[in-house]
Amino acid sequence: MRRMLLSLGIAFAAGALSMPASAQTAAPWPAAKPISVVVPFAAGGAVDYAARMVVNRLAERLGQTVVVDNVAGAGGILGTAKAARATPDGYTLLVAPDSTIVIAPLVTPDAVKYDALKDLIPVGLINITPLILAASPSLPVNNFAELVRYARANPGKLNYASPGVGNLLHVAMESLRQQAGIDIVHIPYKATPQIVSDLIGNQVQLALLVPSTGLPHIKSGKIKALGLTVSERLAASPEIPPLSDAPELKGYSVTTSIGLFVPAKTPQAIIDRLNRELNAVLASPEVRKPFEDQAATIGKGSGADYAEFLRKELSRNAAVVKTANIKGE
Repeated sequence: MRRMLLSLGIAFAAGALSMPASAQTAAPWPAAKPISVVVPFAAGGAVDYAARMVVNRLAERLGQTVVVDNVAGAGGILGTAKAARATPDGYTLLVAPDSTIVIAPLVTPDAVKYDALKDLIPVGLINITPLILAASPSLPVNNFAELVRYARANPGKLNYASPGVGNLLHVAMESLRQQAGIDIVHIPYKATPQIVSDLIGNQVQLALLVPSTGLPHIKSGKIKALGLTVSERLAASPEIPPLSDAPELKGYSVTTSIGLFVPAKTPQAIIDRLNRELNAVLASPEVRKPFEDQAATIGKGSGADYAEFLRKELSRNAAVVKTANIKGE
């Protein structure tokens, strides 16, 4: 009997050693270990807000602690790089805007140490938001057609602001400028609040703003709305026309999106589970309504859908950046 048990023990050990590594190390996910969600911007901003709206409900659905890790710096590059380098085990996620995925690598290639579409896998889209072309109250135009006529009559005399060289709003405005064939000068700022203040005070003439920032001042009459960067009008302000209605901007469409990502090589089963839970979270009224109140469209669908959207955005923006010779700071 002793020899039989010894033989069985040896056989069991040998069988265990011959098992594939994945079978030996497979463990249920998530286990009793906190999940970290990297947000590549400081607390309090739009990306951080979106992340926390999703993370709190995601934790409930996964039955696990999920914490936000704000890693700000270099326009989102530092935090995005940290997530891209993380162990692909489902315990490090990333909530980031498309600017760190498709804009930063184009305008600051030397600073970006990751290939976002290879080193990160999109789990799904969280939300997508249009932009509003806003004008100072003293600018003698009230719609985009009038802006085009005025700009062509005064080449190089108009200006527009964005929060820094090479950011999404800079590239989006350059896309508009190129397509419309108008000559307006870029003035980089350090922060959006100062842009709004100077727009109201007539120190700067034009800017692209997200609705949550621009609409309160548009409704109060402090600044003017010349158009929306998507074809569908805002429910909160249906009087703002799509810029693509203008002959010069036919097909023009620019948005800013926020998505959930994981490091490349994360097991597909984990990605699929995260996608299901993300879609369930986004479908809940307590998440949907606050986003919609900010004129954001709730995300849905697969990570593959969002990946395809990002690839198209990368291609479109690459052409704009090259033509305008935009080089980030």
